Amino acid sequence: MSSSTSPTGGPWRLHPDRALPADPTTRDLARSIYSSTRDLPIVSMHGHVDAAMLNADQPFGDPAEVFVVPDHYLVRMIVSQGVPHDSLGVPRRDGGPVEADPRAIWRTFCEHWHLYRGTPTRFWLEHVFVEVFGVTERPSADSADRLYDAITERLATPEFRPLALVDSLGMEILATTDPATATLADHGALAERGWGERIVPTFRPDALLHLDAPTWAADVALLAERADLAVDSYDGYLRALEARRRAFLAAGARATDHGHLAADTTPLSAEDAGRIFAAALRGEVTTAEATAFSGHMLFEMARMSTEDGLTMQLHPGVLRNHDPQVLTQRGPDVGYDIPVSTEFSRSLRPLLEAFGHHPDLRFIVFTVDETIYSRELAPLAGVYPAMKLGAPWWFLDTPDGMRRFREMVTDTAGFYNTTGFVDDTRAFFSIPARHDLARRVDAGFLARLVAEHRLDLDEAAETAVDLAYRLPQQAYPALR
Repeated sequence: MSSSTSPTGGPWRLHPDRALPADPTTRDLARSIYSSTRDLPIVSMHGHVDAAMLNADQPFGDPAEVFVVPDHYLVRMIVSQGVPHDSLGVPRRDGGPVEADPRAIWRTFCEHWHLYRGTPTRFWLEHVFVEVFGVTERPSADSADRLYDAITERLATPEFRPLALVDSLGMEILATTDPATATLADHGALAERGWGERIVPTFRPDALLHLDAPTWAADVALLAERADLAVDSYDGYLRALEARRRAFLAAGARATDHGHLAADTTPLSAEDAGRIFAAALRGEVTTAEATAFSGHMLFEMARMSTEDGLTMQLHPGVLRNHDPQVLTQRGPDVGYDIPVSTEFSRSLRPLLEAFGHHPDLRFIVFTVDETIYSRELAPLAGVYPAMKLGAPWWFLDTPDGMRRFREMVTDTAGFYNTTGFVDDTRAFFSIPARHDLARRVDAGFLARLVAEHRLDLDEAAETAVDLAYRLPQQAYPALR
């Protein structure tokens, strides 16, 4: 991926052709295609950057706080080698002691830099360190303190405040992901300062749709408070969800986001839905009833999207918090969410039968199960106008994973039934690195089509721009 410090002691530099094809003929074509997208603005419509952080616009913390502790990609790799979460400063739910010295945490990371060889984490971090922070040597036990000091110095400058970086890193629009019960106060404050069209919320109702979740009763009570409506019946519950969607729309939202375990969208009758909801309010709902209700609510979310225009995003197939002991000790989002196989054709059929040809539904489907790209998802997206394929994400947003995606879906769905790249990250600094990798991989795939005389070069360049910029704009249009 890169060139390290040179034998003569020169600075660490990244190769300009990283992630482009190795074959000289195809690489030359890929360079030309990539040049048409390299400097395009970033349309980041599926991410998890904290709106409160953006609104506060305060200097970032130390390098360990920025790059190590919150990054589950980075943490899980070091933990897999037997290093405990405590050594990486990952907080404990019981407030017990963990490593509190950020320099020590950073040293642990640098000492394990070799673990990331060949991974997308290395690609992203290299881009950030060299291209954004101007780091001149590779992380190692020897360089750790020097890198810590250099990055700390940059983080303290005004140019490295969050909102300044939204501009300097080329982010035309940045969508956060927010629970349905969010006050949206941070987005309101950002809008008052002129950022309302560039930093927008995304409606995430998952906590309210899974009736057997431990916090469901408290979340429903908060929904009633935020919507200022009684939620003592199924009808009241639907009205409150619709009210919150309207609040998100007023705040500039363009999409909803749904992270269910399965893709089932089978609707229930109003009577059955009401009965199950009432059982949940009494604390008597069964697991089977809760599962059926969550699938029913995906159908309802699609119906609501046909009415209010919010793009609906679905990314099922992740078994979250695989280790219950780690969940108890550390909480979620520390690296233990694992992909599982997912069935789509039958599961999505009720939703697509009802709304797949609806002119006002934009339905984007993601997966971490690449075995069904060509078998199920590409054929579905290749015929239903409302459905599009989202980009590879999580364990698939790698150079090879993205290439496989293009190879498996383009034959059936083409390019224009996909929606461009999404970064799906909390790691703010990695956003441009992730988009750059996707643009390089797409340039390589398109270059191969040109080399095989299946596309002309001008068509390939135009398609690359569409994938990087125009298609995400079309998939997530402004609604106000």
